[in-house]
Amino acid sequence: MAFRLKKIRTRPKRKVNRSWFGTLLIFIVLGLFGAFMALPLIYTINNAFKPLDEIFLFPPRFLVRNPTINNFVDLFNLMATSWVPFSRYIFNTLFITIVGTVGHIILSAAAAYPLAKHHFPGKNILFTIVVLSLMFSPHVTAVPNYMTMSFLGWVDTYWAVIVPSFAFSLGLYLMKQFMEQIPDTLLEAARIDGASEYRIFWQIVMPIVKPAWLTLVILLFQQLWGTDGGNFIYSEELKTMNYAMGQIIQGGIARAGAAAAVALMLMAVPIVIFLFSQASIIQTMSSSGIKE
Repeated sequence: MAFRLKKIRTRPKRKVNRSWFGTLLIFIVLGLFGAFMALPLIYTINNAFKPLDEIFLFPPRFLVRNPTINNFVDLFNLMATSWVPFSRYIFNTLFITIVGTVGHIILSAAAAYPLAKHHFPGKNILFTIVVLSLMFSPHVTAVPNYMTMSFLGWVDTYWAVIVPSFAFSLGLYLMKQFMEQIPDTLLEAARIDGASEYRIFWQIVMPIVKPAWLTLVILLFQQLWGTDGGNFIYSEELKTMNYAMGQIIQGGIARAGAAAAVALMLMAVPIVIFLFSQASIIQTMSSSGIKE
């Protein structure tokens, strides 16, 4: 029995041809949206350099007319009068932020690697628990966290803030999803060459998922940088810079200029870190959902 093969005609893919006017229109629309999103940052920068008469001006002016650095001078004078050296607040903030961020990156990557590249009983259940934990607000787990820290004797210590940051569920989820994109053949080739699992993890997996953990650095750094210790830290010498800045601006309208300078200083460091790592964030988001 003979079968006649019919030739299937396929339409050639139509190439999108955009005119210069369409390209210009897209750039204008995106530029307007970008400028709109940058307005709070621009306003904060201008507000930090406004004299007091412009800060209390009504209706308020968006741009500063007579820039001054008196707000920063007043802020540093207030810092010098605190009974705990302000350098102590800076050290507390840096210690909590750096240790919490680095520790979370290592632990989340180490936990995500077996979930993404190994098979063991209960793997799907564990990952489902991680996904479900993303649904809970931090306020829901505040009381259990405090009871746990109290049982461990870590209340009023750095670890009461650092250790809960290790369990940042979004970090584990992001690392696991990104590690699944690594080809299994690459890891098998390393095992055939005699590489141990630890060497594969540190020298192959971690460099490949660099965009993912750089994204986590930004997310967690911003969270820890803005913490004031919450209900865990009571000693003044263990308080963070955010807490100290908040106490400075509690003096009422007379410290409105210092408050504007505080807002800019607390915002500046996370923005600088984001600017240096934004390419990695874009790569992470563009690669999400892509699998071998």
